[in-house]
Amino acid sequence: MRYDVVIIGGGLAGLTCGIRLAEQGKRCAIVSAGQNALHFASGALDLLSYLPDGQSVDQPLAALEELARQAPHHPYSRMGAATVAALLSQAEALLARSHLSLQGSYQRNHWRMTPLGKFRPCWLSPVEGVTRGLPDSGFGANPLIVGIEGFLDFQPRIVSGLLQEQGIAARSDELKLPVLDALRQNPSEFRAVNIARVLDRAENRSALIAELSLLASGNDAIIMPACLGLDSPDIVDALRNALGKPVRLLPTLPPSLLGLRLHQALSSRFRQLGGMVMPGDRVVRGSLLPKKVAVYSQHHRDIPLQAQHVVLASGSFFSNGLVSQFDRVAEPVFGLDVRFAERREDWSHQDVFAPQPYMQFGVVTDERLHPRIGGETVDTLYAIGAVLEGFDPIAQGCGAGVSLLSALYVAEQILKEANA
Repeated sequence: MRYDVVIIGGGLAGLTCGIRLAEQGKRCAIVSAGQNALHFASGALDLLSYLPDGQSVDQPLAALEELARQAPHHPYSRMGAATVAALLSQAEALLARSHLSLQGSYQRNHWRMTPLGKFRPCWLSPVEGVTRGLPDSGFGANPLIVGIEGFLDFQPRIVSGLLQEQGIAARSDELKLPVLDALRQNPSEFRAVNIARVLDRAENRSALIAELSLLASGNDAIIMPACLGLDSPDIVDALRNALGKPVRLLPTLPPSLLGLRLHQALSSRFRQLGGMVMPGDRVVRGSLLPKKVAVYSQHHRDIPLQAQHVVLASGSFFSNGLVSQFDRVAEPVFGLDVRFAERREDWSHQDVFAPQPYMQFGVVTDERLHPRIGGETVDTLYAIGAVLEGFDPIAQGCGAGVSLLSALYVAEQILKEANA
């Protein structure tokens, strides 16, 4: 099977790269082993929230020069500030073309509320999310935090308590909709996605509106777990219009409906453009051939996928894009060079809440994000997203930005090479 580009990994980085290439007529295949990090994410996208020294970032573009000084191996530093700035508007436009309803701007971070009622800096967040620092950020002076009886993946009392500590007169209560009783009988099935499949039905909307109206009669806004709007946020608009007050959603414990919706939108866009997705398959090895690459997967062990370029978007340890052994960290498909601390005791800190060194381990690349094998750059390979070295997506709040921008950066290089 021959393609222009084969992408290993179907998460945010892989899908973004595939969409951009497919928009320009490239024949692309994505090999995806299974659920990716988007299924466990909040649905919000960060760009750069903190510098490596812990300093908070308000304007990401203005912080890139200092980031390059503190973290020269960071993907943003590799690409260069001018390139990052040029790619940001492209990223926002690509997300809009994928029919994603997001709010925010790369010019300035805003704040989004976490499932525990705290606020974190953010680049883009779902339009129905709970935010501060945006024109339409209001969530009331005395919001009702609504849980769902029997649903353990969202704790309204914790959220309302933390908001009260911030001077917000929040209170909590729970929905007791009988239409959810069948799901309640099986706790393992009483999850956000399954609840949404019930609450999104038109025939259940009047009961939902009636109970919310009763519970929130003395409140000026409603904050709910993201257990509705599986395919689109339209139901949230309908609730807001019916109740006459803002209705906001908070992400729940995984699987995350908002993250899943982001994945579905990008996957649909890629397929609509003619892209091929091979879900539930894992690339087991790759071979470098003259001017092309062949990869072999679990489902196609004897039939190689051949392409002029292969893009490694396989993620970090979470998705086995990197594999930890006792004394080393390896990239399992091509055996790419990986930067990691030589001493095992330097891989982590005893304080589990401190930034962990292993989060910055990853594949070594040049400035064009070509990886290396034995110190030699491989021009037919690219690496993007969480598999890259030099950044901490959690402590620095830049995981989504690195995935989106490195994907577009590599896509543009492949397109320029083809045009040349």
